[in-house]
Amino acid sequence: MTNTTTLPPDDEVPWLHDDERGAWMTLISLLMTLPTAIDAQLKRDSGLNFFEYSILVALSRPPGRPVRMNALALFAGGSASRLSHAVSRLERQGWVRRVVHNGEVRCTEAMLTEKGFAMLASAAPAHVREARRLVFDVLTPEQVRQLQQISRQLLQVAGPEVAVALDRAIVEAAVEGEAATDRFIVSAAADSACTEAGSACTEAVIEPRC
Repeated sequence: MTNTTTLPPDDEVPWLHDDERGAWMTLISLLMTLPTAIDAQLKRDSGLNFFEYSILVALSRPPGRPVRMNALALFAGGSASRLSHAVSRLERQGWVRRVVHNGEVRCTEAMLTEKGFAMLASAAPAHVREARRLVFDVLTPEQVRQLQQISRQLLQVAGPEVAVALDRAIVEAAVEGEAATDRFIVSAAADSACTEAGSACTEAVIEPRC
């Protein structure tokens, strides 16, 4: 069988220049290396992986309120299957509790237990110190501002709805006097999930309804 695929002429392909190629390779290396380093610290100090830590953080806002599992998957950045396995492990540890609603629409919600909140509070300080070691301690204040600006520009292209939610989360966190990076991430993801699902999602996240 003859392959009839026609490749575009080289002059029609936007090949990267040397500087662009170097920047792209560096960015990709960072995206592969940084999560691994963060994961290693959490496992070493808390016995959690970053996905599980993200679940606990997501369930800490709003405090004491359940979150639908499908929304939680968006908050924590994982598939429904991966979330289910992770929540099962957290449940066995007594950190998370699941509630099944068998109403007109059957759904499952998860909520943070007091033991889970204590675990999160215990894990957070070392996690923040590692974030400083890996990122902020090696950058000047000006570079930190540039990092946020560049990251925001890239996010606007890759996930515009997340970028808008992130802006709102940063403003809200500043008003509340919160400085934890994870708070920003979780709030942005929550708002993004509700933007995609509509007002019904907002109700489900704020109130324990399905």
